Amino acid sequence: MSKERYKLHPISAFLNFIKGLKELILPFIIIFGVNLFRDGGISSMFNQGWQGLIPVFIGSVVLIFLLVGGIIKWKRFVYWFEDGELRIEYGLFVKKKRYIPFERIQSLNYTEGIFHRPFGLVKVKVETAGSGKVGQAEAELTAISREDADRIENEIEKAKQHPTEAVFSEMGPLEYVEVPAKKVTTELYRMSMKELMILATTSGGIGVVISAVAIFLSQFSEFIPYDAIYEEVMLFLRFGVLIVALTLFFILLIAWIISVIMTIVANYQFSLQRDEDHIYITRGLLEKKKISVPLKRVQGIKVSQNPLRELFGYATVVVESAGGSVGDKDEKIRLFPLVKVSRMRPILTELFPELQWTPELVKAPKRSIHFFYRLNLVWLFPGLVALGYFFYPYGLLTLFVVPIIVISGVWQHRTVGYSLAEKQLTMQFRGLSKNRYYILKKRIQVIQVTQSYFQRRKGIASIHATIKAGMAGATATIAHMEKEDASRILSWYEPSGTKEVEE
Repeated sequence: MSKERYKLHPISAFLNFIKGLKELILPFIIIFGVNLFRDGGISSMFNQGWQGLIPVFIGSVVLIFLLVGGIIKWKRFVYWFEDGELRIEYGLFVKKKRYIPFERIQSLNYTEGIFHRPFGLVKVKVETAGSGKVGQAEAELTAISREDADRIENEIEKAKQHPTEAVFSEMGPLEYVEVPAKKVTTELYRMSMKELMILATTSGGIGVVISAVAIFLSQFSEFIPYDAIYEEVMLFLRFGVLIVALTLFFILLIAWIISVIMTIVANYQFSLQRDEDHIYITRGLLEKKKISVPLKRVQGIKVSQNPLRELFGYATVVVESAGGSVGDKDEKIRLFPLVKVSRMRPILTELFPELQWTPELVKAPKRSIHFFYRLNLVWLFPGLVALGYFFYPYGLLTLFVVPIIVISGVWQHRTVGYSLAEKQLTMQFRGLSKNRYYILKKRIQVIQVTQSYFQRRKGIASIHATIKAGMAGATATIAHMEKEDASRILSWYEPSGTKEVEE
């Protein structure tokens, strides 16, 4: 095993500086955007003498510290291969060492940012079976060449593979030399521009944009003149309902356009590839990411369809993988961000031939239909009565919510169902979107059956199946099924697991 030590590309020093700057961008905006540009602006700051320059001096010191810190981190970061391990030495003030056995490494995820591409570099995240925090990789190589990334993969494969080909040595006595077989990668799917546009326009990312703006503004709540804003809003409302409605429409339209652009940038040139034991997902325009998912770590498959996509035969497919997430927020791995159902099934059959993709579902009994909307009506009833009374007669318009809730409950009742095979459990349910889980029996962690007092009277129960996915796991729930169905699923699962019943 080579003990030669390798360093990161010098651009890592700059990337470390940028990373530190991103973490301090909000304090910088507050200090310089608020303190320097009020009470006379920048000119007043210079008129105050050296005291007015204190914020500038502090900001300059912080920037210099970040830059020097980034350089030191780059200089002290080295990695090498020894005794079947990837070994890393790093640290700013305290030198740290991390040894990662090759057998624990599940995947190497690549990212090509706008600073990586001009130099032919990649950022490599080393994912293991037992990473600590949500979305945190076991190790991260900020910037290395493609050749160095391939070298890491080759070292891992050499350590993991058994000898696959015997060759004769030209010198010395006869001996066997290990030559790992080169893995063949096959492309299974590439998202078309049409699918990308449908994904972007139906993604619902407008809520993310609005939430991000609200969170950003909340950081400056102390400096926002709410009284002045309130007076301006009241003055604006005098222009009439039509002007207000048009303004809100254009605000939502701009937020929707931003969400469309963000989705296109994030999923540009999405492709799906596989070899004998990994799935590879590549996507991104400004920042190109390549994620590898070990097939043996896949715990289940979730197929989701919102009403609009369901109408046109499209779906989103998510891989529930043990320890599998993308980014710092436990973001799920999307096997297909958007795909035609007819095109999806042959690919899933090739990837997971042990799963059945068109099972016959057992539906919920008719007598459980009111359970799907009754509780929502009970919770909303006091509020509807209060609105109708205090805002009469316009408050009575809220009564239109009642048929919407009932129709939604009936829709959920017609969707929910399950299917049992010898080695597979399929569960389907709906909130607003329809979700279907395909789970192998050996991947299920817990099956739990719950019954409320009212469910016991009607002889029905809710069934929950939990699999290992990310840090918190993933649970599929089919509500208000026959009690006999719950017993059947428990009996099917019992030989290889535990069962839990709550009443």
